[in-house]
Amino acid sequence: MHNTSQRLVDSVNSPIPTASLGRYIRWQVLIAIGGVFLLTMLLGVTAYNVSTELVPDRGGVFREGVAGNPQYLNPLLCQTHEIDQDLCSLLFRGLTKLDANGRVIPDLAESWAGTPDGLTYTFRLRKDQFWHDGAPITANDILFTIGMLQAPDTPAVPDLAELWRSVDVEMVDAQTVRFVLDEPYAPFLDYTSIGLLPTHVWGDVPPSGLASSPLNLTPVGSGPMRVVQSSASMIRLEPNPYFVGDVPYISALEFHFYPDYPSIYAAYTKGELDGISRVLPSDLPLAKAREDLQLFSALESVYVSVVFNLENPDTPFFQEKQVRQALLYGLNREQLIAQAAFGQGVVADSPIPANSWAHAPDLPSFPYDPTRATRMLDEAGWIDRDADGVRDKEGIALRFVLLANDDPVRRLLIEKISADWRAIGVQALPQPVSFSGLVGDFLAPRRFDASLVTWSITGDPDPFPLWHSSQKDEGGQNYSGWMNEEADKLIQDARSTVDRSKREALYARFQQLFLDDMPALPLYYPVYTYGVSERVKNVQIGPLNTPSDRLATFAEWYIVTRRVPVNQMADERTP
Repeated sequence: MHNTSQRLVDSVNSPIPTASLGRYIRWQVLIAIGGVFLLTMLLGVTAYNVSTELVPDRGGVFREGVAGNPQYLNPLLCQTHEIDQDLCSLLFRGLTKLDANGRVIPDLAESWAGTPDGLTYTFRLRKDQFWHDGAPITANDILFTIGMLQAPDTPAVPDLAELWRSVDVEMVDAQTVRFVLDEPYAPFLDYTSIGLLPTHVWGDVPPSGLASSPLNLTPVGSGPMRVVQSSASMIRLEPNPYFVGDVPYISALEFHFYPDYPSIYAAYTKGELDGISRVLPSDLPLAKAREDLQLFSALESVYVSVVFNLENPDTPFFQEKQVRQALLYGLNREQLIAQAAFGQGVVADSPIPANSWAHAPDLPSFPYDPTRATRMLDEAGWIDRDADGVRDKEGIALRFVLLANDDPVRRLLIEKISADWRAIGVQALPQPVSFSGLVGDFLAPRRFDASLVTWSITGDPDPFPLWHSSQKDEGGQNYSGWMNEEADKLIQDARSTVDRSKREALYARFQQLFLDDMPALPLYYPVYTYGVSERVKNVQIGPLNTPSDRLATFAEWYIVTRRVPVNQMADERTP
């Protein structure tokens, strides 16, 4: 027994044979691997059941650079200043607003109805609409705002005041107003988009004090944003807690003021900004090379043209339609856009912007064709008789001054235009002047030969102010002095009917007449380019009535994100 017990003890404590040890280790490894595999499978199943996705979250500040400083944070005074328009679009609302194609859609108004004769419009306000201070918006605010515009001593834009003085306004009830016009005027609905002022805030201010009131420094509106801080260098907006609509993801929007657009671009490169309100064509090559900058482009409701003074006795050749058309055939507009505007434009085919509902399809084109231009000038009797490189007829040289404002793009444009025309025997002498000088010293008094002019057509495309013969005298904007009886009738008929299809047909014929007579050469529709840091997500812009429309979708932009289980995504607002 003793020997046997000893053998048992010895066998337990003795070393395990090498072969057995190897089998033991392999089993341990296999068990460990199996455990890891099983754990991975379990984790995978769990992750599948609770997988997450990044979604927008609230927070962050968006800093955008703008050129200049605000002048009037007041919807009745902001029409002529781009920064004012930016701010007013966010701070104030009108009964209506314009969609991307310039059509009028409801805003503060729930609905409106017009009579068939186009003389009466009845608007009903939406329920539960409030000012930034929480006071309800009522029909009294509408009557007060229109009263400020109608006053003899209002500082509002003259055209705006003149229109509203021809309208009678009456309150039907606390939520309803009625406008009665003295004659049909189709563009009237555009004017109902002007922002309203709260009577409980402004009621004691006379119309003459509208521009100088300190209330402009602390605006109370009804827009999606409100002012919470302002200084000489910036203004900070935050979401309006009383706004009925989507609440922006971004907590605050700051506009930082700079002396010019190049300064804005430089500030962005230093990390001071998240947005560049306008990327100039000259900055575009550098902007495109930046990986941290998103660029968004859209057509503006603008067209650039060369306007001829048809009544200038020193340039009688402009009275010849064949000469005017030849000058258009002699322009390489695609190259002009590429070289002078850095590609930021689309060749224009009409005096009505391409993104307008009134722009006619299938208009005649005038492609670059210097051979045809030369032939047309020859047929019109304009020949270079003295071999000096400039065509002449009856002792008059085909030579004139071509004006433009002194913006760098405009300077380059008139130089390129002059070069194109020189190739067909026409001498245009490029002369840049200041913008105020161009209008005040040359265009308004009709003391010019030809000029590069940029027209902004916001909302309704009514061409009356620019091309009706009644506007050709000093004080009007028909700088060319164009007179065409049929065009006049088309314009008048179109502005006196509220039938959209009829207006489209009338404007289509007007555009045909314009291109046949060619009182001005449509060059191109500019493209607006907006720069935003790549850290800002879901930025989208569409066609623009004004540059301030770039902020129309601001509520959907976001900077901050968070993870949410996929099975909870249905509860999240999709950006």
